[in-house]
Amino acid sequence: MTTPNGMPTNPGDPENTDPEATSADRAEQAADEAAARQGQDSPNGQSAEDVISPELEAELNDLLADIDPDADGDGAVSAVEEQLAERTEDLQRVTAEYANYRRRTDRERQGIIDTARAGVVTQLLPLLDDLDLAEQHGDLQDGPLKSISDKLSNILGGLKVESFGVVGEEFDPEIHEAVQDLSQGDVKVLGTVLRKGYRLGDRIIRTAMVLIGDPETDSEN
Repeated sequence: MTTPNGMPTNPGDPENTDPEATSADRAEQAADEAAARQGQDSPNGQSAEDVISPELEAELNDLLADIDPDADGDGAVSAVEEQLAERTEDLQRVTAEYANYRRRTDRERQGIIDTARAGVVTQLLPLLDDLDLAEQHGDLQDGPLKSISDKLSNILGGLKVESFGVVGEEFDPEIHEAVQDLSQGDVKVLGTVLRKGYRLGDRIIRTAMVLIGDPETDSEN
């Protein structure tokens, strides 16, 4: 029965409830739309950040394999047992997704830290170049300047900053910037190092500026 304005007299009656208009269905529809939007990030319907790693997926599958729907062992799976198994599986998946999120967050945090460190070291490069020149001229034998150089080297070592570019080292165009090639043969090495290069872990902060030369040969040959 309906009122003159077209509204049912008992809107709570299941017969008068529109399945497509219930809050649960609206929530489900909203979730589907959100999933569809996320699916645009990658062909398989998942964004790159939400994809679970193969190792984590294998671990999750092992955990799900241990779920026994027949909890009481009576040989029959009741509706309650089936729902319990489904909720347990959902919990395992949420746990795996959270672990994946934490690992991704840790990687991003470490990336931010490394970028900040690289920025600080970049600001110190002119000072390091001056200290290298002072060492070449013999000005770091004793005195306050040598003490400053030693302390700075210890600080950079603690930050895992390493210098590279040594005469005789094999030339690598990925990390060496060649100003001139003076080599005659096929084997190319660093003949002169005009400016050292620096790396922070696997990240190249600055390439080494070099002159390419030939390897030294044994005078006896």
